[in-house]
Amino acid sequence: MKWLRKKRVLLLLFLSFIVLIFFNSKWLMLFYPIYYKDEIRHHAAVNHIDPFMVAAIIRVETNYKANQESSKGALGVMQIMPDTAKWVISKAGLPDVSLESLKQEPDKNIQIGSWYLKSLYDQFEGNEIAVIAAYNAGPTKVKSWIKSGKWDGRLETSKDIPFGETRHYVQRVAHYYEQYQDLYKEF
Repeated sequence: MKWLRKKRVLLLLFLSFIVLIFFNSKWLMLFYPIYYKDEIRHHAAVNHIDPFMVAAIIRVETNYKANQESSKGALGVMQIMPDTAKWVISKAGLPDVSLESLKQEPDKNIQIGSWYLKSLYDQFEGNEIAVIAAYNAGPTKVKSWIKSGKWDGRLETSKDIPFGETRHYVQRVAHYYEQYQDLYKEF
């Protein structure tokens, strides 16, 4: 009986050691990959935003799959609505971007999406959580929630977001954002 107990203790110690090594190594990156790193890095730098935020949004929107179109008509890896894309193209002065290229070319999509994220950061005075919510629900809705007191724009109170889809979206993007920051340290 003593021999069996010793084996169990040794097995438990060995498994604990393996788990500790696994979670303190780069192995976890296999579960949190980042694709389009050069494009994300470039457009995030141009727009002075955190590349990890761009990566987290792409992960939640399409899991880095190109040529995506949602049932609501959102296009590309960052799932940009056509009207939003047209607005960004005119405001940012990007005549070489078409809606078709937005769907098929991740670089163009990330360019438009990053510019739009920067505009949301400006509108919400750098509040990352409100920016995430606005990327999903639209800035007008998020401003109305904050102004009316339905939600205060913080992750800790994201359970108060009136739309279930946006509430879940904020939590998922915030999770991936945190994981990317912890795992990759630098982009």
